[in-house]
Amino acid sequence: MNLVWLDDFLALAATGHFSQAAEARHASQPAFSRRIRALEEWIGADLFDRSTQPARLTETGEWFRVVAQDLVSRVARVPGEARRVADASSVTLRIAATHALSFTFLPRLLRNLESTVTLGPVQLVSDVLAQCEALMLQSKVHFVLSHAQPKAPGLLDTDAYLSCEVGTDALLTVSKPDAAGAPIHFLRGSERPVSVLHYAEPSGLGRILRAVLVPRLEEVPTETVFIAHLASVLRTMVLDGRGLAWLPQSLIVDDLRDGRLVEAAPREWRVPLEIRLYRERQLVGRAADKFWQAALEAPGAAGTSS
Repeated sequence: MNLVWLDDFLALAATGHFSQAAEARHASQPAFSRRIRALEEWIGADLFDRSTQPARLTETGEWFRVVAQDLVSRVARVPGEARRVADASSVTLRIAATHALSFTFLPRLLRNLESTVTLGPVQLVSDVLAQCEALMLQSKVHFVLSHAQPKAPGLLDTDAYLSCEVGTDALLTVSKPDAAGAPIHFLRGSERPVSVLHYAEPSGLGRILRAVLVPRLEEVPTETVFIAHLASVLRTMVLDGRGLAWLPQSLIVDDLRDGRLVEAAPREWRVPLEIRLYRERQLVGRAADKFWQAALEAPGAAGTSS
């Protein structure tokens, strides 16, 4: 049996019209009809009653629709299940982390965990949160490391995934200082619009800002002068004096200490962040399991949540 026949059958079962189903399957009607007939010959029984318009499923066809849906579902799961089988013996950890955490928090996390467990090779994908979430949804990585905020749940904050808080952070409103050390862009104290640098749509930090601060920002005159995906890019523009931005404290700790950046809003504008490690509920592989257990037992870990 050709697996293409299953999708052909389900398309025809949904409409009963050979012409519509053939168009949906990007095939000519004669070629489509031949494939349906070939499936029926393989089954050994008619699946459609062609004496009516639209065609209707026969009793055998009704039974086979359930079988076909199950077969298609099983085939779709094969790549993910094959990866899980390979993972069972693999010593390589696959981690997706957002850009800011990839070169600030992740190295420290790995170093801390290596003090209690021996880690094998680590394959890192560094990207915006939307792409990291997509990799997890496709079962292409064991873990996702990202910032999180209860007011801005993401795609992995569902019952299908577990997460563990492995650290904390905060978004600070920062600006380049003037010669006297005062911010050249300040969120309050002026009726003139304040130049603001914002995150683009795929950014996880942007998602958090839109959920937590945007309602409050409507009360303050601001002007968006630059938009980017990455906190590191916004940091560079803030250092250049282009405006203020909300940057993770973990990214700018040295800049604040050395006076290259200063806070540009009252402390109530700070946004507390969690740093969370996400995984699927079904975790296959000794290396991934050891890593997860070590993360749970690490100092500062805050248990799991669904």
